Amino acid sequence: MLTRASGVDPGSEPTMDERALSSRERLRRIESVTDSALAHLDADTMLAELLDRVREIFEADTVAVLLADEASGRLAAAAARGLEEEVRQGFRISFGEGFAGRVAAERRPIILNRVDQTTVRNPVLRAKGIHSLLGVPLLAAGELVGVLHVGTLSDRQFTDHDADLLQLVGDRVALAMLARRSVTERTAAVALQRSLVPERLPTIPGLELASRYVTAEDGGVGGDWYDLFTLPSGHVCVIMGDVAGRGLQAAVVMGRLRSTVRAYALETLEPAAVLDRVDRKLRHFEPREMATVLFAVLDPSLETMHVSLAGHPPPVVATPDEPPRFLDIPPDPPIGVTGPSARRSTTVDIEMRSVLCFYTDGLVERRKVPIDERLEILRDSVPVDAPEAVCQNVMTNLIGSDPTTDDIALLVMRRVP
Repeated sequence: MLTRASGVDPGSEPTMDERALSSRERLRRIESVTDSALAHLDADTMLAELLDRVREIFEADTVAVLLADEASGRLAAAAARGLEEEVRQGFRISFGEGFAGRVAAERRPIILNRVDQTTVRNPVLRAKGIHSLLGVPLLAAGELVGVLHVGTLSDRQFTDHDADLLQLVGDRVALAMLARRSVTERTAAVALQRSLVPERLPTIPGLELASRYVTAEDGGVGGDWYDLFTLPSGHVCVIMGDVAGRGLQAAVVMGRLRSTVRAYALETLEPAAVLDRVDRKLRHFEPREMATVLFAVLDPSLETMHVSLAGHPPPVVATPDEPPRFLDIPPDPPIGVTGPSARRSTTVDIEMRSVLCFYTDGLVERRKVPIDERLEILRDSVPVDAPEAVCQNVMTNLIGSDPTTDDIALLVMRRVP
């Protein structure tokens, strides 16, 4: 049940000293909004505590936080006091629409002293009998995190001073939410990434296998992945992929692409045809995403491999009779990029005891180091040896003790009798 906000006796005007004392007290309370104690709370508990403190500071009947989704251009109710229905009913509104949408679109405080269907789109606010609203954008490092608004059941004239105070609170809330969201998203992305990379490589007679998977230390979680599986026909499929971008979104797209490639691999053994279907799916359903992908299919005899490259670097091959080299495979455009022609597959013979090294560009790309130089180091680091020894040699020569700024996926196989 909502409690009517207490206010100043309309019959007496506060003195200048009283207003100054009131402002200092409110500022003191604002300092408590993001004190160190909140840092130890989980996201939901922290947000609930923040709302309780804001409601007390502004003597408001309602307070709510709506979080922004820049991709969809909408706000979603995340937490509320006095407006719990807004969260429970999954209220959402587009930037520029309604009261909260205007605050988000204009990125400035907005005072609303008259609430009706012409000024507020949210039916929950009107049903509660809200008379006055004050909302501010939650901004952190130039990024719109969301909107914070307070409301009263009484006719209250919010002032510019109130707006400044709420914006100060909003700035603190935004920083706390952005930091918390970054940690939460990174944790979720790492967990998703790990769950989609094979825990262990399959046992395939005639192949020795080894792999490495290292997430970036300071570049943010990306969308690199690798996969290796057998089909009912006995063919062996190898996938290396790298989704453009960073964060949870890249990891989510990576998971979708992995499932899509697996599904299409059951329909056709032609690598170019598989990547063409994956490309069409991504461009239709997620037109702003892009990824490089290598898809290879080994015949059941393991003597022949068919490969298609969608903007991905070619694998390295080392044979008993020749020095290591990059396979001569013509690249096609990345997935999600409209190409000038149909995708192509290249057939490669695999000699007995040959070693194949598949990787993502995080292994070879380094700032201020020519890519050709790094590729030469990779090529010379692939001897005809056991895959585990090759992986160790590659990681030692190309990574060593340097911090990783991008995800790295590495898969090495050797054909054996």
